[in-house]
Amino acid sequence: MKRLYYLFDPLCGWCYGAGPLLETLVQRSGEQLQLLPSGLFSGEGARPMDEAFAAYAWSNDQRIERLTGQPFSQRYRSEVLDKPQQMFDSGPATVALTAVHLTAPQREAEALKAIQHARYVDGLDNTAIAVLLELLRGLGLDDAAARLAQPDAALLQANSARVAQARQLMRELGAQGVPSFVLERDGQRQLLNASTAFSNPEAFVAQWLAA
Repeated sequence: MKRLYYLFDPLCGWCYGAGPLLETLVQRSGEQLQLLPSGLFSGEGARPMDEAFAAYAWSNDQRIERLTGQPFSQRYRSEVLDKPQQMFDSGPATVALTAVHLTAPQREAEALKAIQHARYVDGLDNTAIAVLLELLRGLGLDDAAARLAQPDAALLQANSARVAQARQLMRELGAQGVPSFVLERDGQRQLLNASTAFSNPEAFVAQWLAA
């Protein structure tokens, strides 16, 4: 039995940059692919969107766009980065994705793409529950939206368990950040070399399928 874990954070620009690769993995890997949010920018990892951090983020985003072709719009810059009252907190989006995982797991990657596009292209604040609810409903993920609108203990526990699993894998294998890809085969786990993940997604997929 072979499985690929994709460790990510919905506010990670490099994870957005890996979007084309993730789409290919979903098409080629099916149920062998499992998404695990790392909680990197939630909880203690959350922070205010101040001017210095916004400038750093935009500079980094431009590197990602040059390397991957994934767009970061001027609307994102003005409506998200230049709004110091907003928090840089992936907690709400992470819970939204867990709600999708519990109600329509085969569509979690699709929901992640929509959440990322809303921020980086449409310039929407995807840290806001109202925005996330509208996105989920727009995708027809009404059950997930209902769970997110009134999060119960089961949803929050599932979310914590997913984040804990991702962090355990990162510690176990020495992953330095996200996105990271972990191959599990016959009970053994290894961190895949992601050097081609952005420059040549097809080569990375071939590496995974041949492993």
